[in-house]
Amino acid sequence: MESKIKEKIKHLTDKINEHNYAYYVLDQPYLSDAEYDNLFRELESLEKDNSELIQPSSPTQRVGHPIKSGFQNYSHDTPMLSLSNAINEQEIHDFTQRINKWLEQESTSYIAEPKIDGLGVSLIYESGNLVRALTRGDGYTGEDITHNIKTINAVPMVLRDSKNSHPEFIEIRGEIFMLKSDFIKLNQMRSQEDEKLFANARNAAAGSVRQLDPHVTAKRKLSIFCYELGTSKGLDINSHWDMLSYLKSIGLPVNPLAKKIDTIGDMIAYHRDLEHKRESIPYEIDGSVIKVDNYLLRSNLGERARSPRWAIAAKFKSKDAETQILDIVLQVGRTGVVTPVAKIKEVEISGAMISSATLHNQDEIDKKDIRINDYAIVQRSGDVIPKISKIILKKRPKNTVKFNIASHNCPSCQSIISRIEGEAAYRCENLSCKAKLQGSIEHFCSKNAMNIDGLGVQIVEQLMHSNLIQKIDDLFNLSYSDLVILDRFQEKSANNLINAINESKDTTFPRFVFALGIPNVGQHISKILDIHCESSIKKLSTSSLEDLEAIDGVGLIVAKSIIGFFNSPSNRETIKNCLNSGVKINKTVFRNSKELKDVTFVITGSFKNYKRNQIKELLERKGAKVASAISSKTNFLVMGENAGSKADKAQALNIKIINENKLSSLLDEQNS
Repeated sequence: MESKIKEKIKHLTDKINEHNYAYYVLDQPYLSDAEYDNLFRELESLEKDNSELIQPSSPTQRVGHPIKSGFQNYSHDTPMLSLSNAINEQEIHDFTQRINKWLEQESTSYIAEPKIDGLGVSLIYESGNLVRALTRGDGYTGEDITHNIKTINAVPMVLRDSKNSHPEFIEIRGEIFMLKSDFIKLNQMRSQEDEKLFANARNAAAGSVRQLDPHVTAKRKLSIFCYELGTSKGLDINSHWDMLSYLKSIGLPVNPLAKKIDTIGDMIAYHRDLEHKRESIPYEIDGSVIKVDNYLLRSNLGERARSPRWAIAAKFKSKDAETQILDIVLQVGRTGVVTPVAKIKEVEISGAMISSATLHNQDEIDKKDIRINDYAIVQRSGDVIPKISKIILKKRPKNTVKFNIASHNCPSCQSIISRIEGEAAYRCENLSCKAKLQGSIEHFCSKNAMNIDGLGVQIVEQLMHSNLIQKIDDLFNLSYSDLVILDRFQEKSANNLINAINESKDTTFPRFVFALGIPNVGQHISKILDIHCESSIKKLSTSSLEDLEAIDGVGLIVAKSIIGFFNSPSNRETIKNCLNSGVKINKTVFRNSKELKDVTFVITGSFKNYKRNQIKELLERKGAKVASAISSKTNFLVMGENAGSKADKAQALNIKIINENKLSSLLDEQNS
């Protein structure tokens, strides 16, 4: 009897999965909604009466239990890099010219696809089973959203059978999005329930995949198209077009509008046609993505620091609308830079209600002669940031006057503002400016800085309003008794925040330096300074302009910013107070950090004694550069088991290959 029930459950599971494949991948559904629902209910009923036969991959198990705490972070095995943009047809043409020149050939084959305005996701399968799904995050680390991705029927929990066995490990990149029709229905439902409406479909999709409760996500219809491979083991695919076909064969949806492109003329025609069809496409797109098809050529082209050379995102012309400028207000950031913002009569652009637009700086205002009460054309730049593109002079009201930032004081502290020499920006120089202090505290607490969980904008505002903190080092003097009497705080939340502050004290040099908010010093520069300064804040603070400028990756502007920051007595006092309050900067161990300078490694496969991130860190500590893809500039391939296609590419380019034993010897030599 049990065998018959087990066979029936398998039959229903297979039929439901086949329908999902036909519906989401082939776009050829063969069951009506009612027929599908009946099959699903029948499977649920059988599993309810035979719970011991329920498989984790069953269609009924897509919606699990809510997660109790926040999202866990994982590193991407291969970084999810962003793409460079082309904002007009000439830049598309320039892209192909650069590719052909780099490859020393007259023409190159490409694949063009729509650029979906959604949320990047990484799907990780082991031996055909979905084990984890991550957000793109910062490109290097993403959040685990597996519990929500499982609720999307278009994502198979088990890959379909293919001609060959499934890879031991495969990471697939995709874009999560919401159909325009589903977005409208969602907002209508939220309106009926007096809930805040989503500004656009992308925000709705992003908010849905970051729910702690998958039951909420399951109620919101999300879709996905897969478009790229990350890391894989045991998979031999040599072109993007073949990769898309492979993804489709194993049950993953790919965009049917993807197309092979061989000439610049075809490329521009594809982009124009897509832009023309934009409104009729059932999901939001904001451009086209153009990629070199051949994987070996991609390896030869390599990558920049944050984007591959072999791909580009060609953006559509910004959508615009006419409106009126009601006011021009000034905002001040943590560095004191004053930014003008136009407050406009609310207007809808690309599904979002726009009530303000950036004016950038005084030069932009002067160039376009922007005045209060003017009628203007507002664009969403890249379909994201609203800006004033043009003033309608024939509609200009009488008695308008030119706007001059210099005639205003700081909007926060009312201090005099002055123009920065050699720049277009004005700055508030008052060290006690409340807006600057609040911005610096928010930055100090942020995820990539000191990572103090629970110290968001509203809490920082509340603490400043209560006079509990005025500068970043005051955070370390907060006590439980200070917090528990405040609104928004109870015993648990007060304890949690105090614990988070105490945990943040155990930190690293790059995090602490980035947290200080030194102008022009970001995360990458902080890591470079760590090598030079040997994790010593004192060494950084006493470095000369010549010392800093001589560091590879640190130019004159950055060097001057560092010198200027440490010349400030208040900044030095703040750092001293942080250290006296228990902030401990763990020393990063860099042995012979210049021994492998200018040597580029690529890592592939799995290792017995090392994790891949560990190998990367060890090599970088020796001064080496670790890239994610093989190119003509690669010096060594560090190869473990199940290396995949990178080994073949390395051999084709005569790149030296290092196995795990040789790697251990290399690291031992550098450590000796």
